[in-house]
Amino acid sequence: MSSLKVRVEQKKLERAAYVLKCMAHPMRLGIIDLLEQRERLTVSQLQEVLKIEQSLLSHHLTNMRDKGILGTHREGKNIYYFLADKSISNIIACIQGSKTF
Repeated sequence: MSSLKVRVEQKKLERAAYVLKCMAHPMRLGIIDLLEQRERLTVSQLQEVLKIEQSLLSHHLTNMRDKGILGTHREGKNIYYFLADKSISNIIACIQGSKTF
């Protein structure tokens, strides 16, 4: 047992827990899944697929942006959302590949 150790540094574990806590909502996981399929999407595009109120969607997007999960880019009157860290999409691959979900 003496050779057993935590292989990931503490700061990375803390960041992972912070991000996973933010993402622990079906709607937020859906947003990540959609942004994995398309490089970037507007609130209107996301709302059309997710079929939720714009105010609730904006709440989720703001929370995810504030936590560094999503980034934004403005073009004219449109704000596009994108995954700030592409490795986040690995979570969707884990969910899809899991037999227990």
